[in-house]
Amino acid sequence: MWVYICRVARMEATGDNVALSVYVQYNRYEHSRVEGQVRVARILALANQKGGVGKTTSTVNLSAYLAARGFRTLLIDIDPQGNATSSLGVDKAACSYAIYDALLDGTPLPEVIVPSGQERLALVPSTSVLLGSETEAALTSVDQREHRLVDALRSLPDDAYDLVLIDCPPSLGLLTLNALVAAEGVIIPIQCEFLALEGLVQLSNNIQLVKRTFNAQLDILGVLLTMYDARTRLSAQVAEEVRRFFPNRLFASTIPRGIHLAEAPSYGQSILAYDPASRGALAYAAAADETIVRLGLAAPLLPAPVAAPSSEAGVTTEGGLVSRVASRLARPFRGGISVAD
Repeated sequence: MWVYICRVARMEATGDNVALSVYVQYNRYEHSRVEGQVRVARILALANQKGGVGKTTSTVNLSAYLAARGFRTLLIDIDPQGNATSSLGVDKAACSYAIYDALLDGTPLPEVIVPSGQERLALVPSTSVLLGSETEAALTSVDQREHRLVDALRSLPDDAYDLVLIDCPPSLGLLTLNALVAAEGVIIPIQCEFLALEGLVQLSNNIQLVKRTFNAQLDILGVLLTMYDARTRLSAQVAEEVRRFFPNRLFASTIPRGIHLAEAPSYGQSILAYDPASRGALAYAAAADETIVRLGLAAPLLPAPVAAPSSEAGVTTEGGLVSRVASRLARPFRGGISVAD
């Protein structure tokens, strides 16, 4: 079976972003490249080309709660800003290698991985904005540049991790493309504001393009509403629009605005470590449980820290436990589901 490969023709630097001019070369490429690759874990990319939507916050905290549930989790920080690395308290200067060494030089991922300070959670760090930008530019001249992350993941032992979460940069450049080619599912964090809706359509179209040309298994696992404020009509309207565009794809859990979520990265901690009883912690715990159900995984191996129910406004905790979330979802995520599903 063959699939067509979409080649990245050229990249044009435009300020802080990278614009991709893409054309499709109808080159045939063995489908086993995607379907036959060694799956070391269930791989998810958290992506949104719009910045400031809570993407890194969601990646870090979902990873922390999934690890707390007993799943061996690897967080890959492929964003040149390296905010996920900093959010886990990892000293970038002390890292001997970064994700870019794996992508360009073929450094095995086990040599790049550093501990996060939390049991069952490991990190592939990103250490330099300049190095990251240079890597994206250098990838344009590398053979099979869109599969560099796939190749890097193959260097992991087969049974090393249960889940891999990739924090993508806020752009649709080659680094994000590598993440989408490697992943089986995408979680899209979206800020509860009107302008965030505009980028959602573009991102959805790009995901479908990658699905058609590079990775037939890729699909949208869910859309996660962030910075939700139940007191405002705008948050409710954004939620309704997303639900209309992505039926059965909107997470039942929503992430509220909260000072604790903003403070945690400055201490190099996830919200689980910083304040597990806060509204944000409860919301990410619920989102992690829902992720487990959507992936069709077994029940959590370990109980997560239990916090007292919160009476604060603006947080959705309904369906937070796996057994309660399951009843609200149509079916587990298996791939191959259309966006309109």
